[in-house]
Amino acid sequence: MMIEGGFGLYVHWPFCQSKCPYCDFNSHVTAHVDHSRWRDALVAEVQRYARLVPDRVLQTIFFGGGTPSLMDPDTTHAVIEAARAAWPCANDMEISLEANPTSVEAGRFKAFREAGVNRVSMGIQALNDTDLRALGRLHSVKDAKAAFGIARQNFDRVSFDLIYSRQNQTLENWRSELTEAIGMAVDHLSLYQLTIEDGTAFGDRMARGLLRGLPDEDRAADMYFATQEICDAHGLNGYETSNHAKPGSESRHNLIYWRYGDYVGVGPGAHGRLTIDGQKIATDAIMQPGKWLAAVENPELVADRQEILTNLDQATEMLMMGMRLAEGISLPRYEEIGGTPLCASTIRQLAEQELISFEDGRLRTTNSGRPLLNAILRELLAR
Repeated sequence: MMIEGGFGLYVHWPFCQSKCPYCDFNSHVTAHVDHSRWRDALVAEVQRYARLVPDRVLQTIFFGGGTPSLMDPDTTHAVIEAARAAWPCANDMEISLEANPTSVEAGRFKAFREAGVNRVSMGIQALNDTDLRALGRLHSVKDAKAAFGIARQNFDRVSFDLIYSRQNQTLENWRSELTEAIGMAVDHLSLYQLTIEDGTAFGDRMARGLLRGLPDEDRAADMYFATQEICDAHGLNGYETSNHAKPGSESRHNLIYWRYGDYVGVGPGAHGRLTIDGQKIATDAIMQPGKWLAAVENPELVADRQEILTNLDQATEMLMMGMRLAEGISLPRYEEIGGTPLCASTIRQLAEQELISFEDGRLRTTNSGRPLLNAILRELLAR
């Protein structure tokens, strides 16, 4: 069975060596992990979901976290094999794993490749040792470059993440750093503007007036536009708000999210979206790792919450995800899902302001509109 937008599997590994001060993901630092228990639990959840949504064609698997490069590669292999046994798989299935560029984790890359992983996404975050320390990272620039070289030896597809608009960062610094990153022969970059989230160490410092040197809105905007300019000049198209790739090297798994396909989410805090009997179901797993593990191991308990999404919920999610893409959304599909069209006068007004374009049945943000995406979405979603 083919699902519009695709079908993928997300696997959440919740453990990290340390908690980065900007991170608001479901990640936990722990002294000991029972890898055999976690392997059995993740496999059991894959099998449970396969019974719930059989006969789908699985196109991608993504191991995220947390820090999944801290997984035992045998666990990775077991989950991949369980997924292959559970669903028919695309011949060119993309299997991605997020990794930190420390020497310990880079030493496992060969084992992850042998386990079935064929794409790695590396959390490098900065090519400046001072900024890496400020971001709470455990690696140095030397470590990152060495790990990247090992990754390139083991995987045909390697992406890495960088954060910009950092403390005391200048536009010139960022232009130089991004150019250096592209020179490392990458075909995919995830480039995120630093955001300060409540509940993080950075959020606490900001509230106390201790997070100094952050670029103002104008300098951050300059960095955003410089990012687009430099990536475009090197053939790394901005196919999504924060993601740039050479043609054919886009993250296929993340495209499933942005194109509003279906995906299974297993592991603590993992989310999923599944079409069952014509209804779209949102799944939301227990956040706390110990409670999630106990629920999976107890046949009387369920490790996730399930909710039927209304047509309006689905249309809203599709719009919010799809407008992040340079390709935008299909308005006929939006109307089919939601049952009602978007406001024609709002579309016309935004188009007159050159913030969006509408042609061939697709609605897209323009280059000038993309930095204002949140404001555009508020206008489009106003009822």
